Amino acid sequence: MSITDNTFALTQYAHGAGCGCKIAPQVLKEILQGSVSQPSKNLLVGNSSNDDAAVYDLGNGTALISTTDFFMPIVDDAFDFGRIAAANAISDVYAMGGKPIMALAILGWPIQKIPTSVAQKVIEGARAVCAQAGITLAGGHSIDTLEPMFGLSVNGLIDIKDLKKNDTAQEGDLLFLTKAIGVGVLSTAQKRGLLKEEDRIILIEQLTQLNTVGEELGKLNGVTAMTDVTGFGLLGHLIEMAKGSDLSAVIDYSAVPKIASVSFYLKQNTIPDATFRNWNAYSADTKIKADVDVMEAFNLLPDPQTNGGILFSVKPTAANEVKELLKKNGLENFIVPIGKMIKKEEKVIRIEKSLSS
Repeated sequence: MSITDNTFALTQYAHGAGCGCKIAPQVLKEILQGSVSQPSKNLLVGNSSNDDAAVYDLGNGTALISTTDFFMPIVDDAFDFGRIAAANAISDVYAMGGKPIMALAILGWPIQKIPTSVAQKVIEGARAVCAQAGITLAGGHSIDTLEPMFGLSVNGLIDIKDLKKNDTAQEGDLLFLTKAIGVGVLSTAQKRGLLKEEDRIILIEQLTQLNTVGEELGKLNGVTAMTDVTGFGLLGHLIEMAKGSDLSAVIDYSAVPKIASVSFYLKQNTIPDATFRNWNAYSADTKIKADVDVMEAFNLLPDPQTNGGILFSVKPTAANEVKELLKKNGLENFIVPIGKMIKKEEKVIRIEKSLSS
């Protein structure tokens, strides 16, 4: 009897899942200590900052954006895994305000455990998303690994005047987020066999949604800083933005978009291990006001996101322009600011129940 590709639940072959596979922030800091990009007049963004991609000045008013991202399966279906990994990698170009132009595949596959036909479906999923983004999956590299992993190296272009970094926010800026958080919780529920079918559909839709709005946001002068929310959670990526900008930020917890069913899974203690690693790294920089649901905030703000939303700061005078752009892109559910950048305080992040109360 032949074994079908559907027999292989990919998440059961990997110890991590999606961007939750990221090395813990504290460990990564140790690894990168003393490792700084060599000086180059053309390197506009390198690893001297915690940005989403490297950016190289081409000398004609435009720049090349270069990034790579790969991880182990966050879903069981091979085609969906390829779609999600591709969308997540391409997002780094959008997070800089750029336009993706080409991608190369990065594939690690345990060929003694899982048939190559399953890996083929992963590639097919990636090709589908690349086509959706208007780019070519032009080649890549593969190796035999103990666990399945997949991702892309992506290049993009941008007019330098439109380049958005994650460390250029200004005091008084409003903060927006273009996707709901809670992906890590739902993906953990799936790996444990607890995820309801209706929630699986919601999870896949969000994980495969391209962050194309980033390219348009890059063209707005009122947008001062931008990043995408991935493995370090909303809390971690906002801390990077605030620290890089020498500011603090206050979060309006009531305005933070959350996947509707996430509370159901939290009650079952369905929490990714990476959430605890993230919290351990960022708790010293965070102050949660007493009227906030502390346990929920602890479980959601550091929740590792895969292909999460675009987090960006906006001058208050440009807020209406940004809201219209979000509506035009079908993001009308994300037009309420989730917080603002403030003068540097003792703590980097202050979380309040509501900024309007």
